[in-house]
Amino acid sequence: MNNEFKILAITPARAGSKRIPNKNIRNFLGKPLIARTIEQIRQVPFIDRVIVDTESEEIAGIAKEYGAEVPFLRPPELAQDDTNVIDSIFYVLDKLKKDEDYAPTHVMILQATSPLREVEDIEKCWKLMEKSYATTVLTVCPTHPKLYHLSAENDIILVNGSEAQSNNTQTWEPAYLLNGCFVYIVEIKAFYKEKRIITEKTKAVVCPKWRSVDLDTPEEWVMAEIFYKNKEAIKSRIFAIEQEKKI
Repeated sequence: MNNEFKILAITPARAGSKRIPNKNIRNFLGKPLIARTIEQIRQVPFIDRVIVDTESEEIAGIAKEYGAEVPFLRPPELAQDDTNVIDSIFYVLDKLKKDEDYAPTHVMILQATSPLREVEDIEKCWKLMEKSYATTVLTVCPTHPKLYHLSAENDIILVNGSEAQSNNTQTWEPAYLLNGCFVYIVEIKAFYKEKRIITEKTKAVVCPKWRSVDLDTPEEWVMAEIFYKNKEAIKSRIFAIEQEKKI
C-alpha cells in the first residue's frame, strides 16, 4: 500500500432493528452477522483500522471479540430510526481526530448486512480509486432498465424512457442499483467539503446481482443464507452457462 494513504474501515451497527430482531448480531450460519464483515475487513492488507460504530454495549462486545475496535459508543441521539448514517460517520471521524489526533485519508463504509460481499470487491474498489480521479468509489449491481412507480390509485407510471420503445431490454441503456452499502470508499477531503458520500466524482464497480442481497427483511435474510451456503455451486453454474455462449 502507498504510505500516503490511510484507510479507515467503519461498520455502522445500530441496535434495535425492527424487521429482523437484533439483525447485526443475529446468528448467520454459525456466527454473529457482524463477525463476517469484521473478519473480511481484517483480510484486506491496505486497511489501516477497523472500527465498529454502535451505541450498543452488546454489539461492541461481540465486535471486539472478532477483532474490531470500538473506541467509544455512538451517542443515543445518533442511534435513532431516522438517523442519517453520514452524521454518525462524521461523529466518528471528528472524535478520532479530537481524542487521538487520528486523521485517515479515506473512509471505507462496509455494512454488516452484506454477507455475500467478497474481499475481491473491496480490492477492486480501491484499485479504481487509486488509478482514477474519483473521490468516491462504490459498488452497484445490474437491474431492469425500465423503472416504474405506482400512483396512490395503483396506476403504473414509467419514470424513464417511453412505452413506445421496444420491450427488448437490450435496446435500453443498462441500469444499476446501489447494492446496499456493499462497499463505499470516500476521500476524506471531499467528504467534508461536499457533506455527502456520493460525491461529484463518483465511480462504480459492478458486482453480481445475486450477491447484492442487503439484509433488510426476513425474506432477504433467508435468501442470503441459501445463497451463502451454495455460493460456490452458484458460481460454477453461472460460469458453465457463460461458457456455453462462447461455443
